[in-house]
Amino acid sequence: MKNRMISPMLAAAFALSAATGAFAQDKTAKIGVLTDMAGVYSDIGGPGSVLAVQMAVEDSGLLAKGWKIEVISRDHQNKPDVGVAITRQWVDVDKVDVIADVPTSSVGLAVNNVAKEKNVVYLNSTGGSSALTNDECTPNTIHWTYDTYMLASGTGSAVTKAGGDTWFFLTADYTFGHTLERDTTAVITANGGKVLGSVRHPLNSSDFSSYILQAHASKAKVIGLADAGGDLINVLKQMPDFGITAGGQKLASLVMFISDVHALGLEVAQGLNLTATFYWDMNDQTRAFSKRFQARMANKAMPTMVHAGMYSAIIHYLKVLEKEGGNSHDGARVVAAMKAMPTDDPLFGKGVIQPNGRKIHPAYLFEVKKPSESKGPWDYYKLVATIPAEQAFTPLEKSTCYLLKK
Repeated sequence: MKNRMISPMLAAAFALSAATGAFAQDKTAKIGVLTDMAGVYSDIGGPGSVLAVQMAVEDSGLLAKGWKIEVISRDHQNKPDVGVAITRQWVDVDKVDVIADVPTSSVGLAVNNVAKEKNVVYLNSTGGSSALTNDECTPNTIHWTYDTYMLASGTGSAVTKAGGDTWFFLTADYTFGHTLERDTTAVITANGGKVLGSVRHPLNSSDFSSYILQAHASKAKVIGLADAGGDLINVLKQMPDFGITAGGQKLASLVMFISDVHALGLEVAQGLNLTATFYWDMNDQTRAFSKRFQARMANKAMPTMVHAGMYSAIIHYLKVLEKEGGNSHDGARVVAAMKAMPTDDPLFGKGVIQPNGRKIHPAYLFEVKKPSESKGPWDYYKLVATIPAEQAFTPLEKSTCYLLKK
């Protein structure tokens, strides 16, 4: 039998063919939901984000087509070092393809760096810092639901234009609060207003009395609340004890979720303006999803915009994998494909992902209803204005993301 020599070129062709075949057959994906399961942001993301991801996997139809898609979750305890350690273990040991959710911007930004280093997909729905699509952008990250620029351009602009031209901020002392205060200050000054000062409180505070007194003493027309979750609920519950609104000062909650309104009750929350990208009662499609979601939630809560964002992000991710014919397990490649494909889902409708990783869609300015206006549980919002997608988020020409310069 004659020896047959295979040229290096032919060998390379065989190797490429084998690799392509392997890629086509690899119909697996592992999604890690990294969230706050029991802390101040657990109602915003937490178990609801895990459920939203599971629902997206089920609704994608890929399981019935032979795909193996696993969803796991962990609690990062709102600590950057814990979030980073979990992410490294997930990628190195558990072979996770996607890091999803990630509330608390300090944790979100830390995980952002690891996701790039490890070349996995990073879909952030809960962290609010606009830095994720500006100075801290990466080829692996998509910021899905909302950010501080959107919140500022919605609530901050509306309140200032309505006559609230002097502000004092009560701000959560970490990345999200700082960025939200900064972005809202820019909107206030652009609309002719002035910021008189600010005070910062630690995450997960219980006693806000000294901070409220400083805000009251400022005599600003508007007290801007640049915090969220349990902190926001606590400060709003304590405000009436100091006669803030009775004294003529207006409260502007710069980020509020439907779970916050539910926890506060309409007696306390009525009249507050807020900006969001999703509300369960917007249309037939949002209502249908939300009722399915509520039925499966242990506390029977309606979805927040973060939960809706997680569902939307995973639906799009899985559409891309199906179109590709398999999972390359190459995070940057998959994210590039996600950016190239227009988004379309029942909760946010049609949209796009910009080159800097910012998913854009309309935002909505809502006012919390009076108890007499609500028709029943979770009927909390009335629509004030719709902000078009191209106005709701940072214009690309103002983004500082290095990817835009390539």
